[in-house]
Amino acid sequence: MTTTADLYDERGERIQSLPLQLQLFGAHARFEGPIRTVTCFEDNALLKSVVSTPGEGAVLVVDGGGSLERALMGDMIAAIAAENGWAGAVINGAIRDRVAISAIPIGIKALGTNPRKSTKTGAGEADAPLEFGGVTFRPGAMLYSDEDGILVER
Repeated sequence: MTTTADLYDERGERIQSLPLQLQLFGAHARFEGPIRTVTCFEDNALLKSVVSTPGEGAVLVVDGGGSLERALMGDMIAAIAAENGWAGAVINGAIRDRVAISAIPIGIKALGTNPRKSTKTGAGEADAPLEFGGVTFRPGAMLYSDEDGILVER
């Protein structure tokens, strides 16, 4: 995988750079793939449903509204995602089970951690364009992530 720095040098403003300083979780520091999306707020039922389907190397981008009140992903959901072939997840929200997730073969970036569980109503929307941190995430566009940051095709 080309580093995000080299990719940005190559493409410049033809690619978006996410300025949010997300933390790296999961065993894979570098991951890339076509975007799938979920918008949910403090509720992970839809997120779990999506990662329970074949990921085929996609990256799930989750807009949790930036909330750190409840974790949207824990070790069980991360393991399901890895088993189903997801390359990674980028979460505008919190995760839990940081230590267990660090051993799961997947790349995960999130704002932070909170041991508090999410609600389970199923509220949210899947596979629709979403925006946070000044970047638009369109389903099917490529996302590249490494230790330096996240780049997204325009």
